Amino acid sequence: MSSNRHLWDPLHVRVLRQLRDFGPLSRAQLADRLEVPRPRLLGELNRLLAAEQITEAGPAKSRGGRRSTLVELNPRLRFAAIDLGATSLDIEITNGRLEAVAAHTEAADLRQGPKTVLARIGELLAKAKADGVYEHLDGVGLGVPGPVSFRDGVPVSPPIMPGWDGYPVRELLAREHGCPAVVDNDVNIMALGERHAGVADSVDDMFFVKLGTGIGCGIIIGGDVYRGIDGCAGDIGHIQVVAHGPTCRCGNVGCLEALFGGAALATAATAAARSGNSPALAERLAAQGTVTARDVADGAAHGDTACVQLIREGGRLVGTVLAGLVSFANPSMIVIGGGMAQLGHSLLAEIRSVVYRRSLPLATGNLPVVLSELGPRAGVAGAAVLASEITFEQWS
Repeated sequence: MSSNRHLWDPLHVRVLRQLRDFGPLSRAQLADRLEVPRPRLLGELNRLLAAEQITEAGPAKSRGGRRSTLVELNPRLRFAAIDLGATSLDIEITNGRLEAVAAHTEAADLRQGPKTVLARIGELLAKAKADGVYEHLDGVGLGVPGPVSFRDGVPVSPPIMPGWDGYPVRELLAREHGCPAVVDNDVNIMALGERHAGVADSVDDMFFVKLGTGIGCGIIIGGDVYRGIDGCAGDIGHIQVVAHGPTCRCGNVGCLEALFGGAALATAATAAARSGNSPALAERLAAQGTVTARDVADGAAHGDTACVQLIREGGRLVGTVLAGLVSFANPSMIVIGGGMAQLGHSLLAEIRSVVYRRSLPLATGNLPVVLSELGPRAGVAGAAVLASEITFEQWS
């Protein structure tokens, strides 16, 4: 991650970010990186050492003369990173460097409501504590698959999360675990995860496009998530791409998500199987009773014409929306992730083709459009970043 972000942030936050992202550093290295007077930095480090938020970590490599002492984040620091999907729950406990020290994945059903789902999360975290993974949590980050008021820490009218609207998720997590907590939309945390530890780790301005049950875009500008005034920036799944298309779950017609979200692809693939247009999908449907994005990807890889066409049409629609966004915002990179990224390079090639063809050459001449490097881990990686940020900011 770039070291010149947030020059206006409190010095202790900037110090802690450096130690999180780069590991043990000497006092001289920190002074150089942060471009602050040495006496001011030493005073801040002494305060952090006294609060046991950082510790000394042995001597640095000699640069001539007396060797300086390294400092690092307290090794006991622990964050809980939680990625709650439409049908899955992923939890990681990380150290201060955001390296996983324990991980757990299981199926989940958001329709059970917040009390049941959050109780299960509490049970899993309690088990990790009983197993000695942590003594106490320093911060909790949670991503959910729906709109979130980031300021208030509550989901707002999430279409696939009945019973969650306005539920005080952040407040309950903070109270139960006695530490700062933060809640955000899943695509925003995936964007943060990819930027911190994935293919976009050197990029300050990028789009992370999640193609899954829903379609959304995490927007990173200047190294930070851009959420908009009410937290719903990047909801590109509800941009209209055809004038008279199918009705979307949002109530409008012709939305991108209604034409190429996970449910839309499953419907189109099932129709291709039943009509006989796709022998590969017909075989999978007969064997499994359903067809998935993975089946479409496998069919395309084996030359099934209908599967190839489904992917190309979806890529064309996504690329059309992204081309408009590229012309508007001029990002440095576009990363494609989410469950339907498993459609792979055929989908990526079509998206690239449309974006490069429809956007101005100046905006696309140095624009990589790539698949997520972290894959399913992007969510928990980003939740850990958020947990660390809120913790550092609340330490004083």
